[in-house]
Amino acid sequence: QVHLVESGGGLVQAGASLRLSCAVSGHPLSDLIMGWFRQSPGKGRAFLASISRKGGTYYPYSVKGRFTISKDNAKNTVYLQMNSLKPEDTAVYYCAAGGSNSPSESDYSYWGQGTQVTVSS
Repeated sequence: QVHLVESGGGLVQAGASLRLSCAVSGHPLSDLIMGWFRQSPGKGRAFLASISRKGGTYYPYSVKGRFTISKDNAKNTVYLQMNSLKPEDTAVYYCAAGGSNSPSESDYSYWGQGTQVTVSS
């Protein structure tokens, strides 16, 4: 059973940067494909980034260049670096573990509890 715990969220001003962490337990991170999603009030979960077992990354156009996913297999931790934050980035951010490097929520089997990010204008 894969267990995921996000941290690093908080309240920041527009233009700031924030790094989220996702601690992985129950399975070696090196064997997992990981993703980050977010959910704003009244909306579904939106794909932000994924990273393959070998470290290949994939981003949607909406965040490419502002968000960066990375991982440290030795620490079993995945990160999401977010720069130039905007008020519309306000959401609950989730990490997820899945079997394919995919933007589809349904391809991820394990989810963390989420961490709140609030960006003030």
